This record gives sequence, structure tokens and C-alpha cells, in this order.
Amino acid sequence: MKVTAIPAFRDNYVWAIHDDRSAILVDPGEAAPILAWLETQQLHPVAILVTHHHADHVGGIREITARQAIPVYAPGNEAIFGRTHPLLGGETVVIAELGLAFQVLATPGHTLGHLGYFGHGALFCGDTLFSCGCGRLFEGTPAQMHASLSRIKALPADTLIYCAHEYTRANLDFALAVEPDNPALHKRLEEVRELRGQGKPTLPVSLSTELACNPFLRCDEPSVAAAAARHANHPIQPGLATFATLRAWKDEC
Repeated sequence: MKVTAIPAFRDNYVWAIHDDRSAILVDPGEAAPILAWLETQQLHPVAILVTHHHADHVGGIREITARQAIPVYAPGNEAIFGRTHPLLGGETVVIAELGLAFQVLATPGHTLGHLGYFGHGALFCGDTLFSCGCGRLFEGTPAQMHASLSRIKALPADTLIYCAHEYTRANLDFALAVEPDNPALHKRLEEVRELRGQGKPTLPVSLSTELACNPFLRCDEPSVAAAAARHANHPIQPGLATFATLRAWKDEC
């Protein structure tokens, strides 16, 4: 399985999962760069996987499917143009052309119907999890997002995380404010500086790295709970309460 990042808009990544003939497109928010890439690589799309309904994740579906009718797998409880296969989580999506299968994970929080696609050592998680961060709670509750992140934490540690945005450098500033003495964060910062200096994506990133660096996955750690308590100026319990405090703190930044 090959995975290529197609940059879109200012900081989006459309992930193309492909071989030498066919491609699956994950969250095709903008058609032009995708169609240009497909033509350059001489590939044809065989399926679209959608994590949620926001325009920067679905805006290219109409033009892509107008050129070729292909299945569109997407949340069944969100309004998404062109959806052919509604999903709620718990299903398995099989793409026969590439011999691939993905488990569908319900990951509400950023939106109520948000999904992730897990398989072959990779998670395509849309805007639920970012490197050193997580998505804003536009529709869901802290409890929903915390449960979704806990679901991701339970995946194998060597899972490669494919997020939909290049937010890593900015997220590191917040993560370092939470845990300034975390050596894993300082190592990740140097990696990110080098990658971005070369014009390369900071993604994918291993789940093991995120477990060591991402404060939103570390809400059970005493150091993270203590930072949340200092920010709130009152005691905060580890876990969900710490997550809710961190998310509100990040929203202020």
C-alpha cells in the first residue's frame, strides 16, 4: 500500500492510497490538485473515503465523481453530496481493486458523525486527531471526543496516523506549554523543524510518538493533569476533566 499526500487549500492533505494503477482518495476537499495529481501519475480513482462533512473535506467530490462514477463511503448521519455507502462505524470497507480493507471507527467530537478508517497499519483520522493536537469540538462534547481519542489510543502503537491538516508545528507550541519538560516533545520539535525546512509533511506519524507527545492523548498523566489544574487554578482530575480543560485552553490560543 502506497500513500501520497496531495496538498490542498492552505494546510489540508488529501491522502491518496494507491498502487501503480488505482487510487483511493481520502477527504477530497478540492478537485483541481487531485485531478492534476491523478493525471500526472496516470492513476484512476476507484473509491472515496470521507471522514466528515466539512467543505474542505468533501468539496471536490462533485467534480471527481462527475468524471467517473465511483463509490463514496461517508458518514450516514451527515449531509454529504454523492455518498453511495452510508456508514456509522463498525463496518468494514473493502476496496477490491487494491485488495485493501479498512475498519470503520466512529470518532465523534469534531462533528457528530465523524469516522476514521483503520487498516494495514494506518489510520486515516480526518480532524479527530492531529499530531500533538486534536480537532475542535464544533458539534460534539468533550466526553465524545475523549472517548474517540481513547478508541484511537487502543490501536497498535506502530499504527501510522494520517491526519488531514498540517498543524503540527503550531500544536507543538501548545503541547510544550502543557509539558515543557517532556523530552519526547523536544525531539519531535526538532524533527518537525527539519521536515518543514525541507518542505516535507510532518505526517504520517506513529501512534507511539503521539502517545509520548500529544497532551490530548496523555490526559491520564500526572504532569498533564497538573498543568490543566494550574491553568484552571483549581484541582482537575486526570482523564475526561483534564481533556475538557485542555481543549478549552487550546481554544483560547
